[in-house]
Amino acid sequence: MTQSEAELSPARPPAAPKKNIVQTLELDLRLLGMIGAFAVLCIGFDLVTGGRFLTPRNIFNLTIQTVSVAIMATGMVFVIVTRHIDLSVGALLATCSAVMAMTQTQFLPNVLGLGLGHPLIPWISIAVGLLVGTLIGAFHGWMIGYLAIPAFIVTLGGLLVWRNVGWYLTSGKTIGPLDPTFQKFGGINGTLGATGSWVLGLLAVAGALYGLWASRRNKIKHGFSVKPMWAEGILASIITSAILGFVAILNAYEVPTRKLQRMFEARGEVMPEGFTQSYGIPISVLLLIFIAIAMTILAKRTRLGRYIFATGGNPDAAELSGINTRWLTVKIFALMGALCAVSAVVASARLTNHSNDIGTLDELRVIAAAVIGGTALAGGLGTIHGAILGALIMQSLQSGMAMVGVDAPLQNIVVGAVLVLAVLIDIIYRKKTGES
Repeated sequence: MTQSEAELSPARPPAAPKKNIVQTLELDLRLLGMIGAFAVLCIGFDLVTGGRFLTPRNIFNLTIQTVSVAIMATGMVFVIVTRHIDLSVGALLATCSAVMAMTQTQFLPNVLGLGLGHPLIPWISIAVGLLVGTLIGAFHGWMIGYLAIPAFIVTLGGLLVWRNVGWYLTSGKTIGPLDPTFQKFGGINGTLGATGSWVLGLLAVAGALYGLWASRRNKIKHGFSVKPMWAEGILASIITSAILGFVAILNAYEVPTRKLQRMFEARGEVMPEGFTQSYGIPISVLLLIFIAIAMTILAKRTRLGRYIFATGGNPDAAELSGINTRWLTVKIFALMGALCAVSAVVASARLTNHSNDIGTLDELRVIAAAVIGGTALAGGLGTIHGAILGALIMQSLQSGMAMVGVDAPLQNIVVGAVLVLAVLIDIIYRKKTGES
C-alpha cells in the first residue's frame, strides 16, 4: 500500500480492551477483598479450633452477636460520611437500655398498673426507648450543627454523661428478667424455625432475582450497556446459593434436647421420642436486614441521602447550593440515636436483662466496623453493606480469638492493629484507583 492510499483509507477504531470476569460481572473490588479476608479469617480459625468455628451453632451465635454493632454501624456510615464522629453510641445504648428496662419492670407495672406479661409492655418500652434515643441524638446534632461545637467534643462528653445517666437510672443494679416478648428480639429466644426460615429464604431469592431483572430492564430502557446473560446467570447463582446456604446453616442448628423437654413439660406434655426442632433465622437478624435495606434506600434513592453524600464530599459547596447543613446534622445524629435505641433492644434482649456494662467499648467497635467496611474518614464515601460486613469481620475476629483462648487485652491489641491496617490499605487503594 502506497503512502497516499494509506492516508485515504479510513482509520480502524481501536479494539475494545478485554475484560476479565470480575470486570464483566461488575463486582466491587473492595467488597471482594473484604469477603476474601472474611473467608480467610473463618477458615483459619476453623483450622486452629479443630473445626469448631464453622459449626452451625457458632455461626448462629456469631450472627446474633454481630447484630447490635451492625445496626449502629449503618448509622455511623452517615455520621462519618459527613465528616463527623460519634463516640457516645455505646453510652447512649446503655441509657436507652436502662430506660426500657425501668419502663417495663418499674414504671408500667407500678405507675400505670400494667401487670407483668401485659401485651403492651414491650411495645411501649421500645417506643419510649426510641423516643429517648432520638431526642438525645438530635440534641447532639443541634450542638454540633447550630452551636458549632466539634462532634468529637460533643460525643466525647456524651460518652461520659450518658453512661452514668444509665447507671443512676438503675441505681447501679442489673434489671431483669425482661418481658418475654421483648426477649424475642435478642436472637436465641426468638427465631423463625425451619419452615419460616425456608419461606423467608425463598422470598429473599425471588426478591433478589427480580431486582437483577429490573436493573437490567432499566439499563436497556435508558440505553446503557448491560452484562451478558451468562454473567447475569452467574450473579443470580451466587446470590441464590448465598441466601439458601445461610438459611440451611442456621436451620442445621437444633434446639438442645433438654430445652425441648422443659418446653414440653411447661405445657404439661411429654416430648415425642426422636422429636427435633431447628432454631432457624433469628428475629434480630431480620431486624438488621430490614434496617440495612431501609438505610440503603435512604442513602441511594432519597433526597436526604443525596444531601448527606454531597455534604460529605464538599461541605462548602453543599451549603452554597442551598443545603441546610446544620439541620442535616441534626437529622443524622437523631437517626444515629434512634439506631442506638434499636441496638439497645437487641443487646438487652439477648442478655435477657439490663446490665450497667452493656455497650461498653461499642463506640470503638462501631467506628471500626464502618471504617473497615470502606467508609472514608475524610468524608463523602461509604456503604451500608460494607459497614455490616465490617461488623461481621470484627465480631468473627473477636469470637475466633476467644475460642482459641487469647486473653482479652491481646484481643483488643489485635483489633486495634487490624483497624489501623484497614485504614492504611484503604488509603493505598484510593490512591491507586484515583478515588478522593
